[in-house]
Amino acid sequence: MITAALLAALATACALGAWRFTTARWTSRAPRVAIILWQSLGVAWGLATTGAMLAYAVQPYGAGVLAGLHAFANGETPREPWDLMHVLAMIAGLTALTVLVVVLLTAGVQALRARRRHRLLLALISHDDPGVPGVRVLDHPSAAAYCVPGLRSQVVVSEGTIRLLSQDELHAVLAHEAAHVRERHDLVLLPFAALRRALPWSKVVRDAQDQVELLVEMAADDRARRYCSPRRLATALLRFGTAGAMPTPHGMIGLHARAHTVMARVDRLVKPGPELSRPIRYGSIALSVTLLTATPFLWVIQL
Repeated sequence: MITAALLAALATACALGAWRFTTARWTSRAPRVAIILWQSLGVAWGLATTGAMLAYAVQPYGAGVLAGLHAFANGETPREPWDLMHVLAMIAGLTALTVLVVVLLTAGVQALRARRRHRLLLALISHDDPGVPGVRVLDHPSAAAYCVPGLRSQVVVSEGTIRLLSQDELHAVLAHEAAHVRERHDLVLLPFAALRRALPWSKVVRDAQDQVELLVEMAADDRARRYCSPRRLATALLRFGTAGAMPTPHGMIGLHARAHTVMARVDRLVKPGPELSRPIRYGSIALSVTLLTATPFLWVIQL
C-alpha cells in the first residue's frame, strides 16, 4: 500500500508540476534544460500513474510491482485474497499501460511510414540546386522549409523560399533545419504527440505539447545562431510568418513559423536575455534525473 501511495503521490506531483511548468518564464532562457525536464515529467507521470494502480492490484502478493505482475502472470496464489477493488485496479493499470505503449508505437510507425512515403514523393517532385547543395528543392511558389528526419535525413526548401529570402536568410534557415536533424528533435516530439492522441481531452497535455514544440524551435534557433547571424534568422522568421508558408507535412519538422510564437522567437534572437543561473539549471537537471530513477525504483521495491 505504501508503494501505491508513493506512486500516486508522484503521479499527482508530476501532473501539478506540468501544469505549473506550462507558464514558467525561465524555459526560453534554457530550452534544452526545459526539454529534458518536460521529458522526465512525462515519463515519470506515465510510469507513476500506471504503477500506482498496479501496485495496489498486486498488493496481495506482498511483492513489488514487477515481482507481483510476474507472480500474477505465472498464476501463483496470492498471500491475501483478492477483492473486487484489486481486480479493477489490475484491469485499469494494465489497460492504461497498454494504451500508452500502443499509442507510442503507433505514432512511431505512422511517422516512419509518412517519412518513407514522403521520400518517395520527393524523388519525383524535387530536384537538386547548385545554389543550395545538399538540399532538395520543391518546385512550388509558396514558402516551405522542413527536414525529413531519420537515418537518411533530408532538408527540403521550396522555390518560393529561395525567392522570398536573401542568401544570408536562406543560410540561417538551413542552419535551423540542420539543427533539427542533428539533435533528433523528431524523437523529442514523438512521445508528446502520442500522449496527445491518448488524452486528446487533456488541456495539460495539449499545453505541454505546444510548449515542447516551441522549446524545440528555440533550441534549433540557438544552435543555428552559432553558424549564422541571429538577426538574419529573425528576419527569415518574420518573412515566413507573413508569407503564408505551406504547412509542414505530417511526420516532418519544419520552421514552425506560427504567428503566435514567431515574435517570442524573434525577440530572443534579437535581444537575447541573460543565461539561466547555474542553481536553476543544475537543479532542473537533478530533478529530471531523480524523476527518471525514482519512478522505476518504486516499480521494483515493495514498501
